Formats: sequence, structure tokens, C-alpha cells
Amino acid sequence: QVQLVESGGGLVQAGGSLRLSCAASGRTGGPYEMGWFRQAPGKEREFVAGVSWDGGSTSYADSVMGRFTISRDNAKNTVYLQMNSLKPEDTAVYYCAARLRLSRVITTTPSLYSYWGQGTQVTISS
Repeated sequence: QVQLVESGGGLVQAGGSLRLSCAASGRTGGPYEMGWFRQAPGKEREFVAGVSWDGGSTSYADSVMGRFTISRDNAKNTVYLQMNSLKPEDTAVYYCAARLRLSRVITTTPSLYSYWGQGTQVTISS
């Protein structure tokens, strides 16, 4: 089992920045692909960004391309999501997810991820 804990959410004004962190614990020794997803009220959970097990490949949703950056520090078992130029439409609960997968093709489908954090709220005011 892998446990994921997100942190770093909060309330910021439009145009501001936040950095989310996702700390993994438990059986973290495998090649885990990591993803960030978000869910706004009344909407389905959507892919935001993903990074391959070795950090060699990343992928982003079109809506965040050029504004968000995903990275990972395997020595710390932590994944980050740097979010810049935030917009009110970025408001959502952000979730970290992990999938045991030795590939550089990023998975964007939520149901294919095995482990999830509890989520962290991000609210952007206009």
C-alpha cells in the first residue's frame, strides 16, 4: 500500500501562485507514475498533470499548459505541482495519485490510478 498526503492548498488572488506537495509513504519502492487531478463542485475529476516514474516524461492538460509545472524528488518520495498565473477557473480540490507503471507514457484516466490522497482545496479569487 502507498499513502499519499497533499499539502499547500489555500486561497490566493487571480494571478498568484501556489505550490502543492504530495508526500508518499508506505511501499514506495516501485516505479510509480504520479499524477495531479482536480475536481470542482458539480464536475468530474479531471487530469491536470502527470510525471513518469523517473521524471523523464511529463504531461499537462491544455488548460494548465505553460502555467503549471509538475516535478518529483524520488529521494524524498515527494511530487510537486507549481501553479503560476492562477485563474478563478483553477478553483477545485486537487488530488495526488499514484500508479505502479514502468513507462514514460503518462496516464490521464483517473480510474487507472491505484492510490489517491485526500485532496487539498485551492481557491482562486477574482
